Amino acid sequence: MIGRDIYNGLIRHIESEIQAGRRHAALDEKLVAEFLALKVDSPAPQAGPGAKPARPAPPPTVVSAPASATPARALAPATAPAPAAADFATLDDIATAIAQCRACALCNSRTRTVPGTGNRVAPEVMFVGEGPGEDEDARGEPFVGAAGQLLTKMIAAMGYEREEVFIANIVKCRPPKNRVPEPSEIEACMPWLERQIALIRPKCLVALGATAFKGLTGDMKASITKVRGVWHKHGDIPLMPSFHPAYLLRYAPAKKSAWEDLKKVLEFLGKSPPPPSKSKT
Repeated sequence: MIGRDIYNGLIRHIESEIQAGRRHAALDEKLVAEFLALKVDSPAPQAGPGAKPARPAPPPTVVSAPASATPARALAPATAPAPAAADFATLDDIATAIAQCRACALCNSRTRTVPGTGNRVAPEVMFVGEGPGEDEDARGEPFVGAAGQLLTKMIAAMGYEREEVFIANIVKCRPPKNRVPEPSEIEACMPWLERQIALIRPKCLVALGATAFKGLTGDMKASITKVRGVWHKHGDIPLMPSFHPAYLLRYAPAKKSAWEDLKKVLEFLGKSPPPPSKSKT
């Protein structure tokens, strides 16, 4: 019967989603509509005198997900998808959503998420790094370890306090053993950063290191030594790539080049570095 075909088709669709290890199964809308509109094709035949009652049909077989697959969650209604990053109107809402995010495997080992901190209303500069380290994972704040202390000095040398700029990362959870984030992890996390940038509207961005530059431009083959010190764009926002403070701690001679990059940022903003006597470096 047509009704049985539709029913079996819907069951097969759900089973294939479960076996694929998907966390959410998007139901075929046409199948759902046909299933809900099912009608009996013809009246059931009447049993004659002395006829035995029909045996009830056995329940449908449910195929379990393989042991290696990700356990399936309850199926979400097709009309109610999970909120996208662009749906959130404030940075606080984004931070709350990031804390609940499970879009990639980094959620499995994090202690705290690290959404970002600083001036939320049109700061002149927004710094974007790679991802949280051990100290940042413990505190839930970006750039608070040794590299963060150097970044604070760099910001002060430009004439700013940390609270006057905004600081964030490409990924919001610490990669295990501080490894470089995988492309899939960057892709999963970038919508949060994109929404933060859209709400904050900085006058310019500073990409700290190759991973930050790759995430902000999509150029996954970029070398920071070749792109640093040259203005690029993220959408309509000027973007200056420079070295990550962690690299500067390992290779001090690069500090001079990084300072030249930051002076170009100040020049773009129509500013000059404060006198050396007032600098905190």
